[in-house]
Amino acid sequence: MFKLFSKTKAYKDLDGVEFKEAYSKSKQAVLLDVRSAYEFTTGTIPGAKHLDIMSPEFQQQIESLDKSKDYFIFCRSGSRSAAACRMMAQLGLNTYNLREGIGGWPR
Repeated sequence: MFKLFSKTKAYKDLDGVEFKEAYSKSKQAVLLDVRSAYEFTTGTIPGAKHLDIMSPEFQQQIESLDKSKDYFIFCRSGSRSAAACRMMAQLGLNTYNLREGIGGWPR
C-alpha cells in the first residue's frame, strides 16, 4: 500500500569486487568521488570525476546529470556515497554505491 517504511533501496549497494565488475561492464558508466576536494587531491580511483556531496552546489549539480548514465559512487567509508546514491536515485538516476568506500576498491 504505502511505501513509507520500505526497506528496499533505490540504489545498488555493492562490495568492491561487485562494484568494479559492474563498473567495467557498464557501457554508460560514470565514476563519481563524492569526498571533499582535499580528499580527492590525495588520491582517487583512476577516471573518477569529483562532486563534493558537502558542497552547496551538489543538489544543483546532480539535477543536471544525464539520466541515461550509470553512476558508480564512492567516498572514504561508504556513508556519504550512500547518501549521494539516495539523493540521486530520487531524481531517477541509476546509482551504485561502493559499500566499503575507496578502500574497498580492488587493486
